[in-house]
Amino acid sequence: MFGKFKDTAFVAAAAVALVSTASLPSAAYAADVLRIGAPLALTGGLADEGKKQEGVWQLWLDKVNAAGGIKVGGKTMKVELVKYDYQTDGKRAGQLAEKLVTDDKVDVLMAPFGSGHTKIVAAVAERYQVPLLACVASSESVYDQGFKYLFGTLAPNSGMTEAMAALFKQKMPSTAKIAVYGRDDVFPKSMATAMAKSAESAGLKVVYNELYAVGTMDHSAAMSAIKAASPDWIYMTGYTQDLILGRKQMKDLGIEAPIITMVTGPAYREFTEGLGDLANGVTSSTWWHHATAYTGATGVWDTTAGFYKDFTAAFKTDPDYVHASCAAAADVLVNAVQKAGSTDKAKVRDALAATDMLTFYGPIKFGANGMNQGREMPVIQVQGTDIKVLYPAGIANADMIAVK
Repeated sequence: MFGKFKDTAFVAAAAVALVSTASLPSAAYAADVLRIGAPLALTGGLADEGKKQEGVWQLWLDKVNAAGGIKVGGKTMKVELVKYDYQTDGKRAGQLAEKLVTDDKVDVLMAPFGSGHTKIVAAVAERYQVPLLACVASSESVYDQGFKYLFGTLAPNSGMTEAMAALFKQKMPSTAKIAVYGRDDVFPKSMATAMAKSAESAGLKVVYNELYAVGTMDHSAAMSAIKAASPDWIYMTGYTQDLILGRKQMKDLGIEAPIITMVTGPAYREFTEGLGDLANGVTSSTWWHHATAYTGATGVWDTTAGFYKDFTAAFKTDPDYVHASCAAAADVLVNAVQKAGSTDKAKVRDALAATDMLTFYGPIKFGANGMNQGREMPVIQVQGTDIKVLYPAGIANADMIAVK
């Protein structure tokens, strides 16, 4: 299989990854082992996010195997995770997904971080008809390709922007103008597009609406244009380092607005730690917050509180939606294998399509396109050193404040 790769440096890296991550070599293809394959961004621009997936899956895996494995079709199976670092290179993600299927004989795949790279891996999974669980891909453009083997635990983006626009108009009625600035990449672009539409529907005037290229290291020209438009609300999308830079340049240029939203910056500890006081007042939306209180769930953790306790004990920090969604995706996978009674890929795929279960992360029921059904998703805000939940009412623990 390695002969298919032309990049010799990549071949060497992949070989090292195989040695370091493929456990249980003597039983690698045994019928009593469920093999999960995962191309992960452990280096490169998405390394922070990829390491979150790796860490929470290891926490989940340790708990599963400590309990003796999983019951499937009258027998007990151990679970193994086979992972490779694709170095935040989408093409390599696809190559490694193919290697996991053809060389490592995995039973199912887990998708990497982000809608763009998930879309690449989904094409491979579809070609080989291998079930693929995506835990960090919410752009509907990933799920409208007719894929039959792709299932995602995040709900669609559109529900997030509509709820936010309605909430902010309610909390700050004088809000009239919004500036939208998004990264030209699948997920951030879709959020920026959805926000502009939701804002207009809520009666706001969109005074700036532009995208920035992946890899942009200076946002000052765009920020100057935004300042000239005098918006009441600045909405920026991108990944963590983009947003940290954008917020710092707002400060440097003297840009102020009562509402500054950065998606999904405050959902990540790296954002608040990277900005310090500059993060105060920044709002965002997310798919999950540990303030939720689901009980009686199916999976390794039967309550949100139980997951939170184990996670904080292991990592000494709070989990975010990436951790929760990815751990829940693993629970969904096991549930489907158990329902199928085997690791037969077609049967597991059909069991996934019929999924309707409660996890510690929340309800998961896949629609016709493979996406988890829409539900109320939290709107959050940095207040001092804390992340507060503004919406929905059932878990809200603070009122909205203006950015100072």
